[in-house]
Amino acid sequence: MRADEPTGGGARGVIVDPRKLSQRELRRLTRRYATEISIMMGPEGDISGARCRHQPQVMAWIMDTYSMHRGYSVPAVVTGKPIQIGGSQGRFDATGMGVMFMAREALKHLRISAEGATAVVQGFGNVGAIAARYMQMLGAKVIAVSDVNSGIHNPKGLDIPSLQQHVRETGSVLDFGGAER
Repeated sequence: MRADEPTGGGARGVIVDPRKLSQRELRRLTRRYATEISIMMGPEGDISGARCRHQPQVMAWIMDTYSMHRGYSVPAVVTGKPIQIGGSQGRFDATGMGVMFMAREALKHLRISAEGATAVVQGFGNVGAIAARYMQMLGAKVIAVSDVNSGIHNPKGLDIPSLQQHVRETGSVLDFGGAER
C-alpha cells in the first residue's frame, strides 16, 4: 500500500495503561495528545479510530479538542465516539463482527461447516471478544483465547459470555473457571 492512498491502516498512540490513570490524568493526556496530532488529523484525511481499550469518552475528548482548535464541531474527525455526539450504533461490535464474516466466508470457501468447527482467538479485547462471541453464535466451538496476560483453553469449548463478564470484572482471561491456562 502506498502512503498516499486513502485506505487507512496507519496507527499512532501513547504507550500507557489507561487503567492506571485517574480520569483527570487520562483526560489531560488525551487532550494534549489530540492537540499534538491535530495537524495530521482531519475528516478529509486521517480519521482517528478507537483501538485497544479506547472508550467512547476518550474519542469524545479527541473530537472536542480537535473541534476547539477549529472553532466549530467536527464529529467526522473520529470514530468510536458516544452515540449522543454523532457516534454510530453498532460501532463497538463492527470490527469483531467483520472478523466473523471473513471467517465464515473462509469456511464456505473451504467447504467446512461453521457448526461444530473449532476456533481459537488471539486477543480477547474489543475485537477478539466480539469475534469469539459471533463465532460461537455461528455454531463454532471457541476452544482457546488469549490476551496480553495469558491464554486459556478448554477442548469442550469456552462460555464466551461468561468469559466476557470475567474479563470485565478482572481485566484478563487469566483464572477463568472451566478453562486451563
